[in-house]
Order: sequence, then C-alpha cells, then structure tokens
Amino acid sequence: MEHPVDESEVIALEGVSVVRDGRFLLREVDWEVHSHERWVVLGPNGAGKTTMLQVASTYMGPTRGRVRLLGQRYGKVDVRELRERLGYAGSGLAGLIRPDLPALDIVVTGRHASFVPTRFHRYTAQDWKLARLHLDRLAADHLADRRFGTLSSGEKQRVLIARSMMTQPEVLLLDEAMTGLDLGARERLVASLGELAVDPDSPAVVLVTHHVEEIPPGFTHIALIAAGRIVADGPIDDVLTASALGATFGRPLQLERRERRFHAWS
Repeated sequence: MEHPVDESEVIALEGVSVVRDGRFLLREVDWEVHSHERWVVLGPNGAGKTTMLQVASTYMGPTRGRVRLLGQRYGKVDVRELRERLGYAGSGLAGLIRPDLPALDIVVTGRHASFVPTRFHRYTAQDWKLARLHLDRLAADHLADRRFGTLSSGEKQRVLIARSMMTQPEVLLLDEAMTGLDLGARERLVASLGELAVDPDSPAVVLVTHHVEEIPPGFTHIALIAAGRIVADGPIDDVLTASALGATFGRPLQLERRERRFHAWS
C-alpha cells in the first residue's frame, strides 16, 4: 500500500534500477526532492548521474522500482502532461537550436516546448515579457537580440536555462550545464544559479556536475553517486565531507569550503 504523498514532493525514486544490455546504470536508488530544495547530483563519469536525471524527466523508464513525479506515478499518467511541468536544460540542447535565431526568440519558444517560432504557436505580449524577465534573472538580458550562433558556450547555457523556465516549471533539471565552459563563463553561470537558488519564487532545482567547484552558493542538498548507487544524500552541510567525496571518486581527497564555495584536491 502506498503512503500519502507529501505535497511538497516533486521527485521520488523508490528502489529504482535501470538495466541496459545486461549492465546496471542505476541500482536500487532511493531519492526524494521537495519543492523548496536545490540539489546537486555529483559523481565521476559513468556514475549514473545523467541516467538519474533522464528518469526524473520521464525520458527514461526504470527497469525496476517506482517513480513519482509531481505527485503522479510514472506509468499511470500521460508523460506529455508531466513534461509540461518540468524544465530541462543541458549542454546537449545547444546543437538543436538554429544559430541564426535571436536569443529572445529561443527563450520564448520554450513556452510551447518548441525550438523555433512557427505559425502554429501564438505568443502573447506577456510571453515576450516573461522571456525577457527570465533572461534578466540569469544576467543575460543583454543577449536578447544576439544571434544564438554568436554566443559563447556560457552565454548559450544561460539562454537555454531561461528557455527552460518559460513554462514556469515546478522543477528545473540541469544536466551538466557547465560542461565545456571556461573559468570565466563557469563563474558567471555559478553566480546566476546562486541567485536563482535563493529566489523564493524559483522552482526546485537539480544540477548534475562532476566538480564541487561548480556547486553554486545557496544549493541546499546533494546526492553523491558512484557505479549507479547513491553513496550518500541529504543536506549539503551534513553530506559533503572529504571522506564521502573520496568514497564517491575512489581515492583520498581533501575538501575545503571557503566563502560559500567548495574546493577539492587529491
């Protein structure tokens, strides 16, 4: 018998395993995210981080276990309805965008989960106003009229994150959003996400990364994952320790926190 669902719960994985070609990508994962939380999912390459996010975004079903998203049981609800309530951004999306489109146009197309404005979709004055607001929240309002193909990798990521917020999602999923960014671009994106994290009007956020240096200030929880299993999860102040990080990456590591940012080294 299922227990009553906490109304603040946005993601719940219970005993979730994902098997492909006889190999476990996830193994017996239990994980919950609530509406007021900002999560980091951190671990080495091949740990299962992206798989976890694909399950949480309905784009991959579990081989075993139960998944609840926004109070709905996966497999018993139209996933198209769920996807309208989720925001997703990752480095892989940039290749799907027409490079000649202005950044503002790309953001507004998120309203209908499209990648180009078409005659089949109508955009109101409020939609355009909201698109500018989301760019502004990510310190990217000055990019509105720039063509996407002329933007740097970091600028593209901020535009895509703004786009993902156009449906006013209840949870925002960011899959390795900082991959390939140089130090300056990474720090600008970290600052933008830090501001988003402390905004009470922002949705729940899940950020996948390999590096503790990419954890924005204001993020509240962390899941450390290795070999398809969660090593530890919970409030970041309790969970993110040198010993837990070392267990996750399979080698002794040092960890320091300075001015609300983390640094790790061997």
